[in-house]
Amino acid sequence: MTVLRIACLPGDGVGPEVTAAATRVLSSLLDVELEELPFGGRAIIDLGEPLPADTLAACRGADAVLLGAVGLPQFDGAAVRPEQGLIRLRGALDVYANLRPTRGDGIDLLIVRELVGGLYFGASGRREDGSAYDTCDYSPAQIERVARRGFELARERRGLLTSADKANVMETSRLWREVVSGLAGDYADVTLEHMLADTVGLQLVQAPGRFDTIVTENTFGDILSDVAAAVTGGLGLAASASLGDDGPGIFEPVHGSAPDIAGTGAANPAAMLRSVALLLDHGLGEPTLARALERAVDEALTTTPTRDAGGTAGTDAFGDAVLDALAAALTPEEDAWTTNVS
Repeated sequence: MTVLRIACLPGDGVGPEVTAAATRVLSSLLDVELEELPFGGRAIIDLGEPLPADTLAACRGADAVLLGAVGLPQFDGAAVRPEQGLIRLRGALDVYANLRPTRGDGIDLLIVRELVGGLYFGASGRREDGSAYDTCDYSPAQIERVARRGFELARERRGLLTSADKANVMETSRLWREVVSGLAGDYADVTLEHMLADTVGLQLVQAPGRFDTIVTENTFGDILSDVAAAVTGGLGLAASASLGDDGPGIFEPVHGSAPDIAGTGAANPAAMLRSVALLLDHGLGEPTLARALERAVDEALTTTPTRDAGGTAGTDAFGDAVLDALAAALTPEEDAWTTNVS
């Protein structure tokens, strides 16, 4: 049997704690080889850079990358920052499609965010007159590949794709709308609608249940996915998967490193565990295990909530509850087994 290799980047703050919960659960489900690697602020402290060459090489050779969180207050505004490692890793692995699922009361939507283009990857700098610039740059090919991913995912869901842009004011958005519209004929079973990004933000607050799948560019996706998370419980519950066409994906919670509670055992690992479910589904081809883990996390949020979710449980207790729910769900009942073999 092939052993699956997972590159683990615990990162900073509560990252190591939620990563430990995630690897405990993942190891209970599959035979995996876990390699822990330096990344983010801790890597800057120890090695002088947020994404060491050995870490990148290990990620490239892995079946999937599991990332805890990055960011430490001491690096805010510094020339070398933990977040630079994250941007570099995304670009190096070319994980252009960031999936941000959001579920709640009457809400089931998926945001597909383009992840390796736009403002975050465009030319930027300071001029001699003191002004600064950040360039939003997109090619038709960059737009087409993420839009196709959006169409394909919408086809697997409820068949409605909302493309969010600012075509009323931005040339890159006019190109975006043109390319996305040109692909619609290849997906006759998907209904395409265009909506200005600010209107999408408004609708996410007022009527989030109207959305199925949203595809958008990098900056808009960054903002809109956080809005979507806020209306269904906050960033502490939000997971993400960043996927390319070849090579490993990156699976990480959306929340920050929360250095103020690091080491206290209070961090909620739900978002990280939901990211493991995405890893199982999109990274390792195990959709049945993914659904079981999603249900187990939902159950633990009800029976054993952490402080941020209205309870008193710590990270380890929440992880124990998820493992117990998984064991109950995945162990065949004795009567059913007797019936099957008689």
